Amino acid sequence: MLLVLCVDLDDDIGRKTGTRTPVVGRENVEEAAVALATADPEDSDVNVLFQGINLLDTIHDEAVEVAAVTGNEKSDVSANRKVGEEVDEVLAGLSTSEEVTALIVTDGAQDESVIPVIRSRVKVDGVRRVVVRQAQDLESMYYTMKQVLNDPETRGTLLVPIGILLLVYPLAIAATFMDVTVGSVLGLASALLGFYLLSRGLGLGEKIDSTFERVRNSLYAGRMTLLSYVVAAALLVVGGVSGAEYLTIAQAEAETGLSASQVLAALTFGSVRWFAAAGVTTSLGQITDEYIADTLEWRYLNAPFYVVAMGAVLHAVSAFFLGLMTLSNLAAVLTGGTLLGLISTLAFAIAETHFSEGAETDAETG
Repeated sequence: MLLVLCVDLDDDIGRKTGTRTPVVGRENVEEAAVALATADPEDSDVNVLFQGINLLDTIHDEAVEVAAVTGNEKSDVSANRKVGEEVDEVLAGLSTSEEVTALIVTDGAQDESVIPVIRSRVKVDGVRRVVVRQAQDLESMYYTMKQVLNDPETRGTLLVPIGILLLVYPLAIAATFMDVTVGSVLGLASALLGFYLLSRGLGLGEKIDSTFERVRNSLYAGRMTLLSYVVAAALLVVGGVSGAEYLTIAQAEAETGLSASQVLAALTFGSVRWFAAAGVTTSLGQITDEYIADTLEWRYLNAPFYVVAMGAVLHAVSAFFLGLMTLSNLAAVLTGGTLLGLISTLAFAIAETHFSEGAETDAETG
C-alpha cells in the first residue's frame, strides 16, 4: 500500500484553520486544503495538499491513501518529533495487512529535513517537492516586485538608498558648475546614506515618530510637563555656558594651573544653580500634571526639596575646593541639605498617611 504523506513542518494547517492533525483520507485532506486556501491563499502548503490529492487520483495500480501530518512552530527537534508521532498515528489507523511505503510531498528543503524521521518508521519510495510554475516566470517576478514596492516599509528600505546613490552623479555634475569639489559631494552622499542606514538599523525613525506623537499629545492636552522641559533645557544650556565662563575666569585668576578637581569644581560652581533651577522646574511641571490628572501623591512633593538640597550641597562642595568657603560653612551646608531632605520626607509621609486615613474614614462613614 502506498501512503501519500503531505508534510507541513511548521503546522500552518493547524494554526491557520484550526484543523486537528493528522488528516487522513481524500475528503478530509481536501477540506483541510480548501480551509487553508481560504485562510491564506499565498501559503505554499495549499499546493502540497492538492498535490497529495492529485497523486492519489492518478495512481491506480495499487492501493493508495493520502494523509497530512504537521509539526509545530518550536525548534526543529520538537517539530520533527511531532511529525513522527503523527506518522505513527496514521500508520496505526491504516486497515491493511500489506506492506506500507510512503511518498512524501513537501514544498521545500525545510520540510524535507524531517525525512529521516519518517524513514525510521516507514519505507520511503520517493519525495515530491511542489514548485509553483508561476514562481519561475518573469510574470511572477514582476508581481513579486510590485507587491514588495507596495509595502511602505520595504519601499523605504530599498528605494531611499538606491535613490541617494543615483543622485551622486548628477550632484557631482552640478558641483562642477558651482565650484564645489566632487569629494564634498561624495562625502555628503555617503553621509546621507550612512545616516539613513544607521537610523534604520537602530530604529531611530520609530523613536522620532513616537517622540513627536508624545509632544503633539502633550500640546493638545495642555500638559505643563512639556513647557517645563523646554524651560529646563534652556536653563541647562545657560548653566553649561555659565560653568564654562566661570572656569575661564578661575583659570585667569589662578597664579598656577588648576588641578583636575579644581576644573570640575569651577564648572560645577558656575552651573549648578542653573541646573538646580532646571530640576525644580521639571519637578514642578510634573507635579502640576499629576495634580490635574488627580494622580498626585504627597511623596511627589519631595522632588523640588531634594533638588534644592542637592544643588546646595554641590555648590558648597565646589566652593570649598575653589577656596571660597571654609570647612565650617561647608559642614553647615551639608547638614542643612541633609535636614531639608529628611524634614520634607517625614512631613509629606505623615501628611500622606494622615490624609489617606481621613479619606478611608470618610468612605466608611459615607
